[in-house]
Parts: sequence; structure tokens; C-alpha cells
Amino acid sequence: MDPSSTPKAASPSLARHAITYPRFLWKALGVATDGGVPFYLWMTVLTAVFLVGMNAWSHQIVNGMGVTNLTDHVSWGIYIGNFTYMEGIAAGAVMMVIPAFLYRDRKMYDVVIIGQILAIAAIIATLAFVVVDLGRIDRSWHLIPGIGRFNWPISMLSWDVVVLNGYLLLNLHVVGYMLYSRFQNREPTRAFYLPFVIFTIIWTIFTLSVCAFLYTGLGGRPYWNNAILGPRFIISSFVTGPAFLVLALQIIRRTTRFHVGDAPINTLIKVLRVTVLANLFMVMHEVFAELYTGTAHGASAQYLYFGLHGHDALVPWIWTAMAFNAIAALLLLFTNERTHLLRIDVACVLLLIGIWIEKAMALIIPAFVPSTLHEIVEYLPNALEWKVSLGLFALGLMIFTLGVKLAVAVFTGEMKAEGAPR
Repeated sequence: MDPSSTPKAASPSLARHAITYPRFLWKALGVATDGGVPFYLWMTVLTAVFLVGMNAWSHQIVNGMGVTNLTDHVSWGIYIGNFTYMEGIAAGAVMMVIPAFLYRDRKMYDVVIIGQILAIAAIIATLAFVVVDLGRIDRSWHLIPGIGRFNWPISMLSWDVVVLNGYLLLNLHVVGYMLYSRFQNREPTRAFYLPFVIFTIIWTIFTLSVCAFLYTGLGGRPYWNNAILGPRFIISSFVTGPAFLVLALQIIRRTTRFHVGDAPINTLIKVLRVTVLANLFMVMHEVFAELYTGTAHGASAQYLYFGLHGHDALVPWIWTAMAFNAIAALLLLFTNERTHLLRIDVACVLLLIGIWIEKAMALIIPAFVPSTLHEIVEYLPNALEWKVSLGLFALGLMIFTLGVKLAVAVFTGEMKAEGAPR
């Protein structure tokens, strides 16, 4: 008999993984949801905010988008603004991946997984903001390739669906594999994670570019029709992602047994010192190009920064953002993080708020004012929209908290496979 025709038994390695991986998932569920009083208080608050948001969304589903402040003139509002903002935070998390793997900074290896967990949580929140913006949720099946009318590659929206879900899957693979390897206390195989890490970096730039193309390609909205929009998306994401991680890493090292050294935080601060100035530089160029020429295409920028024909709802918002970003830049440039880290933390908070205003309020809404009919219809989110938005932010924070708790348990040895070597 030909030996090649005989059935082969499953390899011991595959059989071992078939048994160990379900145990890993079961233990992960228990570890991620178990903690002390501060953990339960934090998760209770986030859950309560999330449920309030979901209750508001249920009213929106039942009564339609008319319960929001969106109109025929301003059809995109805070939901799409938050979608853009969270996409930037997700992409900005790659700033931990670049020094760790491309430049082989071993001091970043243990904490790089935190950045990728942030990317997963932020992308899930990003997709959730798209869902709540759908007026007819029952028609969302059109977004599923092969089932609905996906219109790929003609539609830029279909490209956005592909890159967002692809970015989520890439990060899930890398995080899952790295944690599972550490759970078994074995060295991860480079071929199983390094190509995906490199591809994630490339995919990040592609994701932000597609999001920018989605806006820039709308010829009827002159406010978005500029070539600098894509680079601004990339630079601002490299502000918000590191700013959030600087704060998160300090909380992690103060509240857990996971050691986070100064080197990763200092690296992120160095990144911030460059990107915050680059972001301000691009804003100045965009404002000059929009306002100096005095053409009709600058009406949206005029409305945003100085008001238009007595309408100025967004003027306080944008100047607050400009002030916050400028103060944060000064704090970052003239503060020694070794002696005054609290000032750096203040700068990070100001940047997170300032960039949020830029993305959520100052990027989306002004493009619709004045409308294509040259009418001025202002928009500010109402209470229902704020509730839904805060609920989805809470969802992202819950996912990030659970992911970090699992990672800390694996890295500190609290969670490991039975019989794994010490």
C-alpha cells in the first residue's frame, strides 16, 4: 500500500492548540471581568452611560432621525464627526508599533500590545458611530459584500467599510496571537505576527487616506475639496493616539502590577512634540488658503472662524480648540517630562479635547453651511445625540479596559496555561 494514501493523524501541536485555545478564551473571559472595587465601580459607571446611550438610540430607531437636530441641509453631524475622531485614535495607536517593531526598540515590546488593544476598541466604537448614523438600520445589510449592493470599488464608502474592518481583523490577529503565545510562555513565531504588524502600519495610512478621500471626493462641498485634508487626518491621528496612550500607560502602571517604564512614555511624548506642531502648521495653511482669496468657496471657513451673516454657532468651538492645541503645544515644548509629568498630562487632555472639536464639530458641520442652495441652516447636537455619543464612547472605554486587564494578567503571569514553563 502506498504510504502517502494512508490517513495521517493530527499533529501533536495542532491537537494541543485545539485543547488549549478554548481554555485560553474561557480564562480570558473570567480574568477580564474579575477585579476589585475600583474596577467594578469604573465598569458600572461605563455600563450605565452606555445603557443611557442605547436607550436614546432606541428612541431614534423608533421615531426616525427627525428626533435629532440633523436636517436636509445638514445631514451629517456629531455621529460622523465622532466616527472620524475615533478612526484617528485607532490609527494613532500604530505609533507604538513603529518604534517597537521597525526600529526594534525592545523597551516598547511589552507595552505595544496596549496600543493595539486601543486600536481594536476605537475601531469598534468607530463602526458603532456609523451604525447609529444609519436612518434605516434594517437596510444596513447593503454594507455586507456579496449580500447587499456593496458597489465596490466605485463607491468610496465601500472602500471605507473594507479598510475599517480589515484594520480591525489585523489588530485582532496580532493581539490574539501575542497574548496566546505569552499565555503558553513560549516565544511567538515571527512569521505569524511580524508580516501582519508591518501590513498594519501600511494599512493605517491607507485607512486614513480612504477616510479623507470619502470627504474630498464630494465635489459639492468645497470646504473638503483640498489636498491637505488627507495629511491632516494622518498628523492629527498621530496626536490623539499617543496622547491617549500617554495617559493610559500612567494609569496602568499606577493601578496594576504590570511594569511600564519611562522609555515608552517618553517616546510617545517625543512623537507628540513633533505632530502637534505639524498639525497647527497645517491648520494655519488651510485657514490661509480658505480665507485669504475671499472667494465664495471660503464661505464655510468664514462661518466657522468668524461667523457668516449673523450666524456663529461654531465660532466658540473652533477658537476653544485652537487655544487648547496652542497651550498644549507650549506645555509639551517647554516642560521636562521627568520633573513635571503632570503638565504633560494636562497637555494630553487638552489635545484630546481640541482635536475632538476639530474633527467632530469643525470638520463635518461647516461643510454643510451654507448649503448647496446657499441657505444658512445651523446645527448643534441635541441631548439625544449627546447621549448616544457618550454611550458609544463608554463602549469603547469598556472594551479597552477589558482588553488591558486581560493583557496585564497575561504579562504578569497571573493567567497562564497549565504546565507552562515559568
